[in-house]
Amino acid sequence: MATPLFLRQFLHLRVHVYNYKRFTFRDVAPPHRLWCSAATNQPLNEDEDKVSNFVRAKEMSNYTPWDDPDYRTWKDKEREILSDIEPIILLTKDILHSRRYLDGEQLSVEDEKVVVERLLAYHPQTQDKIGSGLDSIMVDRHPQFRHSRCLFVVRTDGGWIDFSYQKCLREYIRYKYPTHADRFIREYFKRGSGSG
Repeated sequence: MATPLFLRQFLHLRVHVYNYKRFTFRDVAPPHRLWCSAATNQPLNEDEDKVSNFVRAKEMSNYTPWDDPDYRTWKDKEREILSDIEPIILLTKDILHSRRYLDGEQLSVEDEKVVVERLLAYHPQTQDKIGSGLDSIMVDRHPQFRHSRCLFVVRTDGGWIDFSYQKCLREYIRYKYPTHADRFIREYFKRGSGSG
């Protein structure tokens, strides 16, 4: 008695597996709307399709972006911008992420000079950040995002405010390389930085 039941279940399972393997997207896709011109694409036969794919692949293999003069110009300018900003990026990341400076510590005279001249001077709201006057630059935790360290302007009146070094770099690039700035910023910088 158990054998026929087992055999029935086995055959039933086999039919389900067979149907599952035959199931395709075409079975659930809506039928073509014949009144829509986009739906009346004439299918190519397989030989024509293979030939056209081969021709397209052959054309693409002969093309290199370096053949395009605009691409070469862009790559040259991209290399120039990177070599220009790389030293200040490395210094800033070293200041923020190494153990050179503790939280709340002021930068050395040399580091402060570079940060003020190469970063802070290009911030979109430099005058608002400096306020009553620049006393020093320090490293500390961001008041809202305690896990990230920031650069802060310490004012002569004792107040201090954070500033975004990425905003400064973006403005520097826009100032020095106006024709290539948007593309470079789009490719190398993440989304807009916060309020600072």
